[in-house]
Amino acid sequence: MKQGIHPEYRYVVFKDVSTDFAFLSRSTIKVSDDQTIKWEDGNEYPLVKLDISSASHPFYTGKQKVLDTEGRIEKFKKKFGSSYMTRKK
Repeated sequence: MKQGIHPEYRYVVFKDVSTDFAFLSRSTIKVSDDQTIKWEDGNEYPLVKLDISSASHPFYTGKQKVLDTEGRIEKFKKKFGSSYMTRKK
């Protein structure tokens, strides 16, 4: 294996912010070291915050839930309003 061409492969904690579900996995994702979390084993790991995971996804939970973290729905309604629904027919 060539040295210096592979990304760092390390343990990272992924946390779903909507359900507080977290899991530890190995990943090559780049995260800043200023956001860490103390895990169940007593060690600190880098933290990656997720908007959706298997704990909050409708496919796995069976519940429909609208998660609009960036205001996309309101932005769409403001831009197109009810004219979008009348044109779609």
